[in-house]
Amino acid sequence: MISDEIIIYTDGSALGNPGRGGYGAILMFGEHKKEISGGFQHTTNNRMELISVIEALKILKKDGLQITVYSDSQYLVKAVEQGWLNKWMKTNFKGGKKNSDLWRQYYSLSKKHNIRFVWVKGHAENPYNNRCDELANQAARLKDLPIDEGYVGTDEDGALSGTLF
Repeated sequence: MISDEIIIYTDGSALGNPGRGGYGAILMFGEHKKEISGGFQHTTNNRMELISVIEALKILKKDGLQITVYSDSQYLVKAVEQGWLNKWMKTNFKGGKKNSDLWRQYYSLSKKHNIRFVWVKGHAENPYNNRCDELANQAARLKDLPIDEGYVGTDEDGALSGTLF
């Protein structure tokens, strides 16, 4: 690990997908390590994968950092590393791309840093990825979770949930 590099491991979970959701992240800088997690009443796995990165970036106090994000989400890694997000931004998410609210948040935060993504196999031998999975699943099971205001979908009974905007 480069001494001036921030390493972030992330994971998201949705019990039922959609369902109760949680995210977890571990931020590491040198000898320092910080774990964060949270969840929502009704959301999707992809939203939680995105929120894990967003929440990790939000707590950084300095701009211009070298950051490597490790994620088991192909959706997240490919969207950034293969340039999908840049195309979505240029076309204003034409065609109804999902999670545009979160992608816009990530995009804005990402402009402050030099970020690269690395895919890791989920539920494998990586202790940091496994810990993020634990954090995400624990958070998804908490009582009194907030509403994911950006999620629009249906609940288990087929009723519309989330906020339309």
